[in-house]
Amino acid sequence: MGLTSDTLLICAVVCTVLMFAVTVWLWPRLVRPGARQMLGRAGLLVVVQAFVFASVGLVANRGFLLYSSWDDLLGQTKQQAAAPAGAAAVQVLGRQAPEVPGGSNPRGGGVIEKITLHGDRSRTAAQAYVYLPPEYFQPGNEQRRFPAAVVLTGYPGMAENLLKGLRYPKTAWTQAKQKKMQPMILVMMRPTIAPVNSQCIDVPGGPQSETFFGTDVTKAISSTYRVGTSPKNWGIMGDSTGGYCALKMAVQHPETYSAGVGLSADYKPEIDGDSGDLFKGNKNEEKRSDLLWSLEHKPRSRALANSSFLVTSSKQGEPNIKDTMRFVKMMKPQAHVSSIILDRGGHNFNTWRREIPPALKWLGGRLSA
Repeated sequence: MGLTSDTLLICAVVCTVLMFAVTVWLWPRLVRPGARQMLGRAGLLVVVQAFVFASVGLVANRGFLLYSSWDDLLGQTKQQAAAPAGAAAVQVLGRQAPEVPGGSNPRGGGVIEKITLHGDRSRTAAQAYVYLPPEYFQPGNEQRRFPAAVVLTGYPGMAENLLKGLRYPKTAWTQAKQKKMQPMILVMMRPTIAPVNSQCIDVPGGPQSETFFGTDVTKAISSTYRVGTSPKNWGIMGDSTGGYCALKMAVQHPETYSAGVGLSADYKPEIDGDSGDLFKGNKNEEKRSDLLWSLEHKPRSRALANSSFLVTSSKQGEPNIKDTMRFVKMMKPQAHVSSIILDRGGHNFNTWRREIPPALKWLGGRLSA
C-alpha cells in the first residue's frame, strides 16, 4: 500500500478504533496487581498510541504532501539517472485535466502533463508536472509561444503540493480567465534532484542541482514545448526552500531567468541532517550561496539590471521578515524589486495561497513570449 493511498489511511483508522475497543474490553482484567497485568496495560497503551500517531501522521502527510512514498519517508529515494545519448529531454508519463470548469476539454481547461525531465549538463533527471494553459490548444495558436515559470515546492514536499494544496494550475487558469495575467506554462517540481535536500547547489562529487535548475530545466522544456530560450521568457518562483532556490537561480543565473519570486523564502541554505555536507569544505561556494552575504560583499552585477524580484513575508508569524527587508534594501540598487508584506501570516499553505494570485500576476507582467 502506498504511503498516500486511501487504503492505508482507512486501515490505520480502523486499527486504531479496534485497538481502542480491545483496550476498553481487556482493561478490567488487567487492573489487578502483578507484573504481567502491568505489562499488559502498558502494551495496550503503547499499541493504541502508535495507531493514533500513525493515523494522525498519515492524515497530515496527505494534507501537506510531505512524502510521496515509503522510500521518500525513509530517505531511500535514489537520484534518477540521465537519459541515454539520443533520448528525448522530456518523457511524458501521463496526462490529467486541471480541476477547473470545463477542464476535461484541453481548449477550455488546459492540460497537466507528468514528465521526467532529463538534464543534459547535470547528467541527472527529475519528475515534474507541466501545466499547459487552454490557449496552448486553441485554434490559431498552433505556432504561438508562451512565457513559462518554474514553480518549486518546499522541502520536504511533493510536486503534487503545487497542484492540490497550493492550486497553481487553477489559480493561473482563473487569473488568465479574468484577464489579470497572460497565459503561462508552469513547470512544477521539487527543489531537489537527490534524496537529500540539495537546495539548488552543485555538491562536489554529488548532485549538480544548480546546473540542473540553472541550465537544464529551461533547455529541456524549450526543446519540447512552445517556450522561448531567452531570459525574458522565463521566471522562477517557490515557497520556503523552494523560494530560496528561486531567488538563488534568478540572482546567480540572470542568463536563464529574468524574474524570481520567493514566498517566505530562506536566504541561505539550511545545513542539517536532510542536506548533509553540501559544500565539502568549499567556503567560497558556501558564502556565494548565502544571498545576503553575496549582495553585501560582492560587486554589483550589471547582469541583474534587467532582472526583477518579488519577495513575501509577514510582520507577525514569519521568522524571515528581517532578512526579507534586508534583501529588498540590498537588491534595490541592482535590480527591480517588489515585496508583499502581510500584517499576519505564517510559514504555511494558508499564507501562500493568499500570496500566489498577486505573485503570479506580478510574474506574468514581467515575462514575454
